Parts: sequence; structure tokens; C-alpha cells
Amino acid sequence: MKISNLNFTEITASYGDNFPMYQVLDEKGKVVDKDAIKDLTDQELVTLMETITWGRAMDERITLLNRQGALSNYAPGGGQEASQYGSVLALDKKDVFAPTYRDVLVGVRFGMTLTHAFLWWKGHFAGNQYPDDLNMYSPNVIVGGTAIQALGNGIGKRMKGEKQIALALMGDSATSQGDFYEAINFAGVFDAQLVIVVQNNGYGISVPTTKQTKAVTLAQKAVAAGIPAVRVDGMDPIAVYYTVKKAREYAIEHGPIVIENVTYRFGPHTMSDDPKRYRDESEVEEWRKKDPLIRLGNYLIKKGLWSQEKVDTIYEDVKNQAKDALSEMAKTSPQKISDFLKFMYADQPQNIKEQIAYYEAKEEN
Repeated sequence: MKISNLNFTEITASYGDNFPMYQVLDEKGKVVDKDAIKDLTDQELVTLMETITWGRAMDERITLLNRQGALSNYAPGGGQEASQYGSVLALDKKDVFAPTYRDVLVGVRFGMTLTHAFLWWKGHFAGNQYPDDLNMYSPNVIVGGTAIQALGNGIGKRMKGEKQIALALMGDSATSQGDFYEAINFAGVFDAQLVIVVQNNGYGISVPTTKQTKAVTLAQKAVAAGIPAVRVDGMDPIAVYYTVKKAREYAIEHGPIVIENVTYRFGPHTMSDDPKRYRDESEVEEWRKKDPLIRLGNYLIKKGLWSQEKVDTIYEDVKNQAKDALSEMAKTSPQKISDFLKFMYADQPQNIKEQIAYYEAKEEN
């Protein structure tokens, strides 16, 4: 091309064309990619449906517990189940998982106990203490922080020749952070066995994605780092699961990949947020038509693999699971200042020892 014909407007307008959005099921649950379906077993699809139904039921249950004061501030995940659980179900238990504060329940499906999740929401340090065989970071509240956490593990696995990956979940606003760019840049250089899943739900709290970045897609940001990226219908459970499975295989053999899941949160950013102040209810209703549970449910019902009875059973189980987790949480000793001081050093300096003794004396009274 001659430089005299250069058109800057056309350059930016073409970016979106390079990142079409992939689906396996349309909004009604009709298959639009038969080859992808053939690669998955009925059991995989039923497990996927059971898991996202559990996620929705638990999300609703915890929202109630929050309103009752039983748990502290909560970031609802309703609507994003396909993106969240479809991603984690594609992992091996020896992979490393880095979740955000909205993905605490996803961590439960990866191996974290529900009691640990409840303690985390309660702000108790015990909610961050996991067994050695759980390869998961504590849910990260720092926006973009999961990219850095998973990056180090992804590089380490490449250096050790291990056949696992590290997966980081993050929101759209994380891609506006320096941590994200640094992570994908180093991931590309070191061929990190890393999969980054960007859950683009359209908002960073109240700030729409269009006011965060001029990029037409978030997937295109990976181009600058020289690594592949794909844009997926994040309301399609099968598309997410299938894509992350393929990305996992790619990452082990070749290196990092970025997946942008275009999804939506039906509820508020957190329980202290009022989404009606920055988005219309008509927008929410349009997205509800794309509900991942309805989409996959319709497909499985037609195959005779799903029913309302199964949904009711899961919801009843969730009530009991939440009740048991609350009971277990109540057995945990309250936090003390002396506990936090003891965590600071393996070998405590004299001033810390003095402070521990001071507070322990006060705590005994």
C-alpha cells in the first residue's frame, strides 16, 4: 500500500472485523456449530448445566443471606455463570486458578469449601487459608491483579516442563490496568502457559466499557503482545467451555492466549451498588433473553437430558449446603489483633513480640 493512500479511520474501523464473536448455541438453544458439539459428551454438557444452575441458585441464596446480615458485601454473579463456570470446568485440578472477588463461588467448584467462601465474605482471615493441594489464589479484589498472579505460575510451568496451565479470570476494567498489559507482554516473551479470561460484562462498576477504552473489542488488546486472542459469546456455556478447553491445550504446547467473554451481570456490581443509576432496565431485560441457563437448558431438554425436577433438586441442595456452611462458619474463632501480628513474620522481631504480648493481655479481659 502506498503511504499516500493511508486512511487512519479505516485502520481502526477494521479491528473489530478481526475478532468476530463465536457461538455454539444461539439465544434459543439452537446449535449453530455442530462440529463443536460433536467434540463434547452428553455427560460434559449435563455437568455444565448442573454447575451453572448451582451457581445461579447459590448466587440467589447468598444475596438473601447478605440482605439478612449473615454475610458481608457480596458481588453477584447472576448472568455470568456461562463465562465463570464454563471456564473453570475446563481446567485440571493441577492447574492454577486465579479468581476475582466476583468468582468466589467459582472457586468452590474448583475445590474451595463453601465454608471458606463464607468466611472470605465475612472478612475472616481463615477464608484465605487453603489446603496445600488446592492450586488456587485467594479471590483478588485488586482490579487486574489476577493477571500477574497467574502469569508467574504460567512462566514457572513452562520452565519446569509441566503439562498444566494457570488461568486468570478478570473483568473488562482489568484490561484498562497496567497489570494486564505487563502480564500479557511478559507472557508472550516467556511463552507462559497462561490463559486469561476477560469477562466483559459491559461495566466497570458504573463505568461502561465504551468509556474505559476506544478499543472496539477487548480481545484485540492481545495483538500488541503478539499473542492470540478470541472473542466468545459469554452467555453461551458450551462456547466458553469448548474455547477454554482448546485454549488450555494451546497454552501447554505454545504459550499464552486471551479470551474475551462477552457477558452481562443481571444484578448490581455489589450489594452496595444501585445499577438503576447508570443503566436502563430495558437493557437488562434484553440481556435476560440471552440467559445461559435458558439457552443450555432448552438444548438439553430437547435431548431428554434435563428437567425442572433436576433444577428443583439443585435448589434444595443449595439451601442445605448454605445452612451447613453457616453452621461451620459459626464454629470459627473470632479474629484477634494478636493473630494478625503473628502472621507478619516467621521470626518475630522484639517490637512485634511486645505488641503481641500487649494485645493478648487485653484480649484475655
